[in-house]
Amino acid sequence: MKVLVATEKPFAASAVEGIKKEVEAAGHELVLLEKYTEKARLLAAVKDADALIVRSDKVDVEVFDAAKQLKIVVRAGAGYDNIDLAAATAHHVVAENTPGQNSNAVAELVFGLLVFAVRNFYNGKSGSELKGKRLGILAFGNVGRNVARIAKGFGMEVCAYDAFCPTAAIETAGVRACASVDELFRSSDIVSLHIPATPETLKSIDYRTVNLLPKGGILINTARKEVINEPELLKLLAERTDLKYITDIKPDADVDFQQFEGRYFSTPKKMGAQTAEANINAGIAAAKQINAFFADGCTTYQVNK
Repeated sequence: MKVLVATEKPFAASAVEGIKKEVEAAGHELVLLEKYTEKARLLAAVKDADALIVRSDKVDVEVFDAAKQLKIVVRAGAGYDNIDLAAATAHHVVAENTPGQNSNAVAELVFGLLVFAVRNFYNGKSGSELKGKRLGILAFGNVGRNVARIAKGFGMEVCAYDAFCPTAAIETAGVRACASVDELFRSSDIVSLHIPATPETLKSIDYRTVNLLPKGGILINTARKEVINEPELLKLLAERTDLKYITDIKPDADVDFQQFEGRYFSTPKKMGAQTAEANINAGIAAAKQINAFFADGCTTYQVNK
């Protein structure tokens, strides 16, 4: 089988080496398409591929139309909104992600950003500490659990809400379970978002919800930009000068959060999974999942129907 790794932003060399080792050990052929700047190159490369590994690369209906032999596509990472799942299903292609491989990297970034924020972005003025602060985690999956683990090391009080995670599972992790999103925001000094971008969550973090944060509240988003109602959050930050918003996702071009100097920060690009370890882990996991699929039809991490 031919396995194509198509990455506009390439894996680290050590990750590519690990992927190649896994794929070739299973008797498959690895083909690389890196740093491509035109979609036409992807369409040409995927024509005879049986499997496809991507990072944030868009895999839409045009790609599936071109990939006549494609049987499986794996997004090396947790999020998979860059893959058209309906098109994958229509073309009888299994779509998978690699959950958990980037979770520690994202969780550590949360605290890198939080320390930066509570210390007033290192502007020389007196800030505050995370110890004793109340942290609310929205979604208690792999990343949320790692955030909770690290928060305890800082001496924070931790609560969480997840519509799909049983209360008992949250409490077993030593975290207080909230009954609703509203309760989470009302009872937290800081809320960290880890929800996926789904029809139910799109723009769900809006004026009303964020306004439930107590005075001096901080909203941190290392999940997906699409879950934020950016115009409404912009309006709220203008009205409530006590709030801070920090993220590793740049806003839409027409939304000017930069006006809130000292209360807003965004990294130049999405940084959650940008560690050598996460890069390697996700790439090798993708290769192993493809090997398992071809070996015995394993679809444990399938995200389409």
